[in-house]
Amino acid sequence: MKQPEPTSFDALMSQGMAASQANDGVRAIEWFQRASAAEPGAGLPQFLLGAEFAALGDMAQAEAAFANATRLAPGFPLARYQLGLLQFSSGRAAMALLTWQPLLGLPATDPLPHFVNGFAALAHDRFDQALHHYQQGLALNTTNEALSGDIEKVIAGIKALTPTGPAAADEGRSSSDAVDNHVLLANYQQQGRAH
Repeated sequence: MKQPEPTSFDALMSQGMAASQANDGVRAIEWFQRASAAEPGAGLPQFLLGAEFAALGDMAQAEAAFANATRLAPGFPLARYQLGLLQFSSGRAAMALLTWQPLLGLPATDPLPHFVNGFAALAHDRFDQALHHYQQGLALNTTNEALSGDIEKVIAGIKALTPTGPAAADEGRSSSDAVDNHVLLANYQQQGRAH
């Protein structure tokens, strides 16, 4: 006898999480869409939809879902952060900085304002300042390894663009090369799921 499909919000979310953990993004999206329909005012299913769409490479749908999550749950800082990160990584730094503005009001013990300040510095090619902010945020982030992993990728990209010491001179990198390559960093594309 076939089991009836779940209809409660919690059961739908559980099914979506199970599909996501099994790397079945298409099925996870179906479950999260059903959860969102079951509880239209909930931001979490929209956030998770954004993560799944981003993992599948559908950035337009991911942005819409992260924006919905931010609208439905304005007190959910990670949704706002991911929306801004998607905007920043698609070359819309000004839009990202506007999206992130409320995160600057979080306590200094939260890593997100430090990461936001790092991206703001990066947008103005202030690499040392960006690295400083990213390091501060990493030191404070003790709960989300995936978020730290994303920032570590950005740090590695900055360090690759700004080599120091005698090795840099040997490589013959000009400042114009660094500027040209910075466009790649500014359009940093997040790998994997949103965190």
